[in-house]
Amino acid sequence: MSLYAQYAALLDGVLDDLVAEGALPADLDRSHVTVEPPRDPAHGDLATNAAMVLAKPAGTNPRSLAGLIKPKLEALPPVTSVEIAGPGFINLRLKPDAWRAELRTILREGDAYGLCAVGNDERVNVEYVSANPTGPLHMGHCRGAVVGDSLARILEAAGFRVTKEYYVNDAGAQVDTLARSLHLRYRQALGQDIGEIPEGLYPGDYLKPVAVVLAADYGGDLAEVPEEQWLPIFRQAAMKAMLDLIRHDLALLDIHHDIFSSEAELQGSGAVEEGMQVLREKGLVYQGTLERPKSLDPHDEWEPVELTLFRSTQFGDDQDRPMKKSDGSWTYFGSDAAYHWQKAQNADHLVNIWGADHAGTVKRVQAAVKALTDGRVDLDVKLVQMVRLFRGGEPVKMSKRAGDFVTLADVVREVGKDVVRFMMLTKRADTPLDFDFAKVVEASKDNPVFYVQYAHARISSLKRKAADAGADLSSEADLSLLDDEELALVKRAAQYPRVLEGAALAHEPHRIAFYLYDLAAEFHALWNRGNDDPERRFLIENNPQLSRARLELALGVGQIVRSGLKLMGVAAAEEMR
Repeated sequence: MSLYAQYAALLDGVLDDLVAEGALPADLDRSHVTVEPPRDPAHGDLATNAAMVLAKPAGTNPRSLAGLIKPKLEALPPVTSVEIAGPGFINLRLKPDAWRAELRTILREGDAYGLCAVGNDERVNVEYVSANPTGPLHMGHCRGAVVGDSLARILEAAGFRVTKEYYVNDAGAQVDTLARSLHLRYRQALGQDIGEIPEGLYPGDYLKPVAVVLAADYGGDLAEVPEEQWLPIFRQAAMKAMLDLIRHDLALLDIHHDIFSSEAELQGSGAVEEGMQVLREKGLVYQGTLERPKSLDPHDEWEPVELTLFRSTQFGDDQDRPMKKSDGSWTYFGSDAAYHWQKAQNADHLVNIWGADHAGTVKRVQAAVKALTDGRVDLDVKLVQMVRLFRGGEPVKMSKRAGDFVTLADVVREVGKDVVRFMMLTKRADTPLDFDFAKVVEASKDNPVFYVQYAHARISSLKRKAADAGADLSSEADLSLLDDEELALVKRAAQYPRVLEGAALAHEPHRIAFYLYDLAAEFHALWNRGNDDPERRFLIENNPQLSRARLELALGVGQIVRSGLKLMGVAAAEEMR
């Protein structure tokens, strides 16, 4: 159990005592009580909002309640002082031994340090990437892929049961367009002059290898026959080839989904109609017309059409949404609602990682999930903003019309999996991200990938040097030799479990990247002390005991860096070349 978890449990015991004494009601909701580092380290080692959160429901004021909690916390042996700050926050200071013990816990637990059971074995379905299978994945897809995969890793580390899913949009007209594009390339593979690629077809060269295979299999048999004869064949071949390509490209980032769900199979199975029937039985579907679109000019003609509508406004949406078109076919929303209902059969929570261009559909899908599951399953949608590509500060120009774009595979091959994965998490997912091919491989503090990896490489070099010098790494170091700056680094390392838990509950994997950068910065600052003063280096030739203590500190930090990078899907560097 981490130090923060220990003190949360001790605080809970203090509150139990106050309940037993009649000073607090027994039925208070304590779920929002936290134990965390104070914003300003000068205020202490730990802070709790217990009095602020519980005072009102307990019928008292925060400072009065804090006054009841304070003496009980002061009685805890590792606590040296307790202060009430502002309107009722409580700050605690601990004996240095508490932090020395936590460093030993980090080293003893190793990879298990920070893992927690906050997920309570609940089932989470994380759907991510889900790009239309009409070509290679590009850098926009890459960011969503890394965010989703890293989140899945974090949720598993926090005690959730995770299913990683990819939704294949193979029921729309774009798949027929892909098949027609492939047929054109097939004719080209047969030696025919296809001229310029017609507007509306996919122009990329990625279809050429598939076309060559089809030309070898069918010869010219499918070149001149009516479309209805060759379209199903080319549709199936194109879908298989694109999904194989997508799986291959994701594997370059060490991303593997548990399930690939087909929209076409969903519709063919009758699941959409089943979902519709559930909503009908709840009285949430009706025949009606939508309001005149506000975007239309007042002089434009508009004729209302009767549609099958879902009462999504009852669940927080802006307007009711059509589930069927006037021609009787399903809308995208109709299929999406059924798909999420299907996922919810085997999940307690749903998380979708979507591109920012899907922002307008979030409320309606959340409304459908709430309606179909009677609120049992929640849906959180994380919107991922675009990635802007640069090379040496200059924008990378691309042309969709020419089929000329930078693929995920191109970028991974140029700068490496670890660089790509780390960089995708250096900003919140809902803010644009700039990816400069020159900057991401730069050896500087301004490059977070390098800065964190360099910290781990330095720690690995310390361990090798100590071993080469004959140090007994199995013996226990005297951690009382660590000074205040060094213990401050232990305090930062000890925050890892709560950062992991917070990232899991908020569905924000970037928190791990931010934390690792701060941890690396503090480690590098300690390392740099030895540049001017040899006595402040981690390894001192004439002081083996102090060297051993500082090495233990470094190894503890290295363990945290490795664990955090693992959650990001990034390997920890043993040395920098």
